[in-house]
Amino acid sequence: MLTAVPAQIATDIHKDLSATSPLTFQHAVQLVKKGQPLSHVVQALLSELTKIERLSLLDGDETFYKGLRKILCDRYNREPFVHGAVARLNIPGIRFSDGPRGVVMGSSTAFPVPMARGATWDLSLERRIGDAIGMEAKAQGANYFAGVCINLPRHPAWGRIQETYGEDPIILGEFGLALTQGVQRHIMACVKHFALNSMENARFRVDVKVEEDVLHEVYLAHFRRVIEGGVASVMSSYNSVNGEWAGQNRMLLTEILRKQYKFDGFTLSDFIFGLRDAALSVKHGLDIEAPFIQQRGQYLTQALDSGELEWSDVNIACSRILTKQLEFAVSTEASQPDPSVVFCAQHRALAREAAARSMVLLKNECIGSKQILPLRDGVLSRVAVVGRLANTPNTGDRGSSQVFPPSVVTPFEGIQAALPNATVVLEDSDSAEAARKVASQADVVICVVGYDATDEGEYVVPSLQHDPCLLDLFPPASTQSEKETLGIIQGSASNDRAESGLKVGAGGDRNSLRLRARDVELINAVTAANPNTVVSLITAGAVIMEEWKSKVPAILISWYSGCEGGHALADVLLGRIDASGRLPFSIPQDESHLPFFDATAEEIKYDRWFGQNLLDKMGVEAAFPMGFGLSYTSFSVAGLRLDASEVNTDQDIITVHVNITNIGVRYGRHIAQVYGLVRLPDFPSRVLLGFATADLNAGETQHIVVNASIRPLQRWINGKFERPGKKIIIEVASYAGDPHALGRTCLL
Repeated sequence: MLTAVPAQIATDIHKDLSATSPLTFQHAVQLVKKGQPLSHVVQALLSELTKIERLSLLDGDETFYKGLRKILCDRYNREPFVHGAVARLNIPGIRFSDGPRGVVMGSSTAFPVPMARGATWDLSLERRIGDAIGMEAKAQGANYFAGVCINLPRHPAWGRIQETYGEDPIILGEFGLALTQGVQRHIMACVKHFALNSMENARFRVDVKVEEDVLHEVYLAHFRRVIEGGVASVMSSYNSVNGEWAGQNRMLLTEILRKQYKFDGFTLSDFIFGLRDAALSVKHGLDIEAPFIQQRGQYLTQALDSGELEWSDVNIACSRILTKQLEFAVSTEASQPDPSVVFCAQHRALAREAAARSMVLLKNECIGSKQILPLRDGVLSRVAVVGRLANTPNTGDRGSSQVFPPSVVTPFEGIQAALPNATVVLEDSDSAEAARKVASQADVVICVVGYDATDEGEYVVPSLQHDPCLLDLFPPASTQSEKETLGIIQGSASNDRAESGLKVGAGGDRNSLRLRARDVELINAVTAANPNTVVSLITAGAVIMEEWKSKVPAILISWYSGCEGGHALADVLLGRIDASGRLPFSIPQDESHLPFFDATAEEIKYDRWFGQNLLDKMGVEAAFPMGFGLSYTSFSVAGLRLDASEVNTDQDIITVHVNITNIGVRYGRHIAQVYGLVRLPDFPSRVLLGFATADLNAGETQHIVVNASIRPLQRWINGKFERPGKKIIIEVASYAGDPHALGRTCLL
């Protein structure tokens, strides 16, 4: 049933229309701007829709096989995927663009992947990236960005780890919120994938078992943060949670999302395989099936006729969808970006800044009397850049997050441009002997090793061969064209689609956390020939380096660094920007220090023990702990102060004051990390509570304030969060387990 609009407001609405024509979307926008209650205008607009039009709001607008063929034979998301446009009333519908390393549509700016951006620990920078993404999406016809990915990477082998920000809920929540805030200056943002999505190969079949307290304290905490921050939409995940598919899971979509988190936006399924029961998904809180006319187009009318589904359920979903469209049409009306903003100079400069800020210097030893980095360009005459990835555009995987910028600056190109007075030699044949030869003749060697889209990323089509039951979710193929499209899907493993499309056969969960044997051979060869070697490591997650890290004086994680990554790499190598990135995850010494992971699992249990917390529990040192990273200068920390009056019980924060001093001889950036230390049964001994950046000239002191969250210290007991009710230690550190951290006792 529709909620009745009060008589006087209905009269006012008709007066405002000054006509007998139907209430259109534009009229509805004007009514909201004039002060009419949004909820009443939504109900008035909904009342204009026929039953067929209401059902059309609940899925995509394009027929299944036509849309699927476009993806397979052209490319993914070249234009917006449209859901629920009603031309008769000028309702624009949800005009979807994917992410998160930029706008997938068109030829947009490719920013560094989110894991790299998480390594900046810089929320203001992420808001600026969100602002740029929002502008580029809107300029290309989208009103919805589905690129706020904050799934927690329980294990570093997860193929899609590049799309998220780090291993800790605080990092995930704060960065997800920052991106949302930037994007929603222009269009709606969507946070994904709800929930417990951190396996790729088995994502269409795995059932994740999780205890209620762990679910709320660990795997949903960051979603709660972004939802409370006003995100417009939530995308469900493919996997099952405690026995029910996430896209039709009442506990997730209604009990937690709507009732506990008070979410007032709309939900959308992950693409094509996001639900298994059309009517049940509507009843349990999934508003839109994406991206085509598929299961709901086949089954909802019958379910309504039989009484399996009520029109009241349909109307609730329609109201949520229309509410956010109207709300954002009004709130973002001033944002009218010109198409020229796409891949503009300003956005490319932002991508370069983010890439440089993200790079993490793990090792920087002395060669002679000076550290090898930063390089001194005035004394360099010959530089060797070696490795198969040295001159390859490598912005990340080729799944749904792939961005298609007009150009990408490779490591070699960036270094060559930065050193116009030196000879920069490229050796990318992947031959250790050839690399050794050019290394022996160079002043310094930049050895570029790591991964690309063939090693990790979204596992797109091949899963159909392992999960043939997924074909049952497709509508019947009737025409010859539809049958041909179905044949492409069924035989996709042998098809190599165009470079611009989804790259079939690439990606998936990583098979190894170590470098290829050929990469290690390359490192050994060049370091033997020339001790002045810097390893530039391209990765999205942890790499176990024990067999080679002692052989090289400098290691820099350079990530999948976007369209300006080569220039950014040169900026950091030459010290034009401080090495200021810090690890958003821990790197173990051995695979045995990681939780169980089976890429083919049909069932798996998630607990709270992974990453740095697992290392702490096991009592083993990380190769590099979470938060670790070196700078080109040095800092001191003093004056830690906690005021009891500043423990905000309403907002669950504690305000931390500290003074940071640059005690070196050059500019640098310090990342102050606030941890809470507590002794509780079956609970981590140290948890991240907050962080802040400080940019300091040599000799400068800066007072910084960190609003640290105490939520990570709370326990979920009997259906609600409770504080530990005891003394804890608040410490300000440079990384997890920093022996030089400052600490103070606080009673919560």
